[in-house]
Amino acid sequence: MSNIEVDHIPERSRYEIRVDGEVAGFTLAKEGGGDAVLFSHTEIGDEYEGQGLASKLVAGALDDVRRRGQTIEVTCEYVKGFLERHPEYQDLLA
Repeated sequence: MSNIEVDHIPERSRYEIRVDGEVAGFTLAKEGGGDAVLFSHTEIGDEYEGQGLASKLVAGALDDVRRRGQTIEVTCEYVKGFLERHPEYQDLLA
């Protein structure tokens, strides 16, 4: 079983998902003025497609935003779709 971790990398304005220590993908999460975090793009490496990693990445990122008491703004189509499929995160929308 692979070791999967989601890490916040604030100096790069993104969250990364790692599989066995290797970066498998990221979602851009730019902190702007106020408490909102803008999610603008999500990308998973070709060799990691079809493993549900984008969903794990976004869930981990949104859980972290919630823990930090922030809200989100979304222009990323993947994150928009994720929010439609997971209404438990819609309260984070700014």
